[in-house]
Amino acid sequence: MTNLNLRIDGIADGERIPEEFAFGIRTTNEPFTFGANVSPAMHWDAGPKDTKSFAVIMHDRTVPTVFDDANQEGKTIPANLARMDFMHWVLVDIAASTTSLPKGAESSAVVAKGKATGPSKYGVRGANDFGMFMASNPEMAGNYGGYDGPAPPWNDEIMHEYVFTVYALDVESLGLNGVFSGSDALAATVGHVLASGQVVGNYTLNPALI
Repeated sequence: MTNLNLRIDGIADGERIPEEFAFGIRTTNEPFTFGANVSPAMHWDAGPKDTKSFAVIMHDRTVPTVFDDANQEGKTIPANLARMDFMHWVLVDIAASTTSLPKGAESSAVVAKGKATGPSKYGVRGANDFGMFMASNPEMAGNYGGYDGPAPPWNDEIMHEYVFTVYALDVESLGLNGVFSGSDALAATVGHVLASGQVVGNYTLNPALI
């Protein structure tokens, strides 16, 4: 498998993700409020000669496995707590002729109950994990398609790491239908990845880490 050069406007590898791209931001009065939640512009190289489609996955690889103390005054999420992956963006079946996504293509705001999954202008959207996170909130519960940016617990002791990955694939479609997850998409790519590229951005709402 070869490397694919991925560039994201405004997000440098290893650097902080600007608030413009975040689902949640901190203000002087509130530890959490909704951000602009704009999907960033992305650019990548044309894949190897057998490339027939691309897929884009963004995930937070540092999400706590236990949320009981998340965003609770007087409590913290310890740095040594076990962590898990949390999907923020799942887009597959991107045409092989497409080597960029414009800013705002997959989100321009926080949408209560989530943006639509399924076919979109640039590919086929899977469901990110905000549906799981919002399931207990009647005003926000739903299937969340498209991009939803960083929103880590504001009392987490560690900086969160967000991995943007583009995959060049040897199939035009991964054959995914209905409401599929990031895990479903990754499983479907097995044996079909010709090249991939990553950018890792950092984000926190913990003032001690900013």
